[in-house]
Amino acid sequence: MHSTAKHVSENLNSFPSTYSEIIKLKGVGPYTAAAIASICFDEPRPVVDGNVYRFASRYFGIEEDISKSGTRKIFEKKLETEILEKDPGSFNQAMMEFGATVCAPKPKCDDCLFQVDCLAKTKGIEKSLPIKTGKTKVRDRFFNYLVFKFGENYMLKERIEKDVWSGLFDFYLIEGALNEEEVLEQARQKLQLSDFVLNEISEPMIHVLSHQKITAHFYEIKVDNIETISQKGNLKSYSVEEILNLPKPKLIVNYLQRVGI
Repeated sequence: MHSTAKHVSENLNSFPSTYSEIIKLKGVGPYTAAAIASICFDEPRPVVDGNVYRFASRYFGIEEDISKSGTRKIFEKKLETEILEKDPGSFNQAMMEFGATVCAPKPKCDDCLFQVDCLAKTKGIEKSLPIKTGKTKVRDRFFNYLVFKFGENYMLKERIEKDVWSGLFDFYLIEGALNEEEVLEQARQKLQLSDFVLNEISEPMIHVLSHQKITAHFYEIKVDNIETISQKGNLKSYSVEEILNLPKPKLIVNYLQRVGI
């Protein structure tokens, strides 16, 4: 989002005002694009989140599996016929709020204004909707970060891989369930690391994403020469002040706070 904010500020005359343009922004998905387009620019574009899935599936009796990627289109098309043309933002906010408070996972049908017209209530299947058969598989990942310290500066790089946190900055990463000796041996080989001092290894830090559980260790390493590791590891030297202004994953922010930066 930080990268997108810079792009809008530096390259665009103004913030995009249509769904089709907003969704082109880096880090912006269908939910966010629809929310901005409808609430800020009055575009009748329905927002679909978990609360909307729940309310809409029950009210309209939609029995499609919401864990399947194509189901969103079904809900969007249905809601496009219902959304208010003059005040789409209020419509979307009301749908999300109602799904969160009344048409909750345990539906409060006695308090519902729509129970007479609700197809799920009529059929007695309100507690079985929405249908979600797929289960999110959480992948375990093990990150070993080499925190190279050169004087008062630290070495970081921008993540350019098609992976989590693309466009954000972190330390040199060696991934895998490795012990200390294995991590340092890979560092020696990949970065031609020879003269260094291992200051400390952090306690494991756990960071959970929607589909991934990351266990991270941080190896603070003091180096006197950064030319080789800069080239081999695509790293650059940053002062503490510069680091604080770089876009970083929450995991890196948490580590920096832990060490007092």
